[in-house]
Amino acid sequence: MKILVLGGTVFLGRYIVQQAINRGHDVTVFNRGNHLVEFEQTAPVVVPVRRLIGNRDSDVRAIERFGCDAVIDCSGYTPEHLAQSISALADSSRHYLFISTISVYAQFPPSLGYDEAAAVTSETTGYGGQKARAEELLLQRLGDRATIVRPGLIVGPHDLSGRFAYWPLRLHRGGTILCPGRPQRNIQFIDVRDLAAWCINLVERHTLGVFQAVGSSGTMAQMLEDCISANFTQPLDVAHETQRPRPSLVWRDDAQLLAAGVAPWVGLPLWIPESDPDFGGMLMGSNARAIAADFKSRSWVETARDTLQWALSCPNPPVFPNVLSAEDEAMALR
Repeated sequence: MKILVLGGTVFLGRYIVQQAINRGHDVTVFNRGNHLVEFEQTAPVVVPVRRLIGNRDSDVRAIERFGCDAVIDCSGYTPEHLAQSISALADSSRHYLFISTISVYAQFPPSLGYDEAAAVTSETTGYGGQKARAEELLLQRLGDRATIVRPGLIVGPHDLSGRFAYWPLRLHRGGTILCPGRPQRNIQFIDVRDLAAWCINLVERHTLGVFQAVGSSGTMAQMLEDCISANFTQPLDVAHETQRPRPSLVWRDDAQLLAAGVAPWVGLPLWIPESDPDFGGMLMGSNARAIAADFKSRSWVETARDTLQWALSCPNPPVFPNVLSAEDEAMALR
């Protein structure tokens, strides 16, 4: 297949491009050229990734009438972005897959699961509102050849936000660890590599429609135990691995964390008070439709292990600008 990737260098996009290359597709990326990524090629047949330079805010001439079998849009954030790319491509693409977000939903009521039929926000501003309006435009213009993928929290190697990497790194540091909320509360996230592979599946099979991509569900306690397993089952420090003591997990409930001034979601990643009227159920999405479309996910241990290995070896490691400092964590524990 001939695939055009809009974006394709930073996180999800780089894995989508790599997956497409691995499966032998002809890949072109369109972006601003700010990040140069060298994708792995397999000899003896080496097909270079074509690079087209432009700016979705002002100049999409490079993709005008670019004929392809599929477009995978990783960098569209506004309806204007979608309008420009759709107009430039005209009728020259057979399939348009847009990476949206679960943030398009109006709210996530406490203790309630949700699926693709949940009400979408009517907002026209902000991340969720803009993505929702972009979805609308895509369906209006290309509804008979469009796929919309709504990921939840995307995690894994090369995620510089630290939204997940905090936990395997914190377990690696050891000591007494502040653990948020109920141990058995539901959480979910999706490994970037599983999401990328599935996106390629969708365009290969010309699968149309709207899909949530929220990954598998489990508990916060399970995730932390998997992070511990990731630390103790890989040769990160072979000489000292058997001597490293197991971290001590200390749980604090939602009320205690709020009273201590811990900011939901950012103060401790993957924590939102379960009673929050707008976001309490955010980590309770259904992935039934995605599974029916052959989505597959790897184990949380594997995700934690690979994220930890990458973070420990990364020259520019993930940063946690809003996460509790070690001093604040100790204070909250006290």
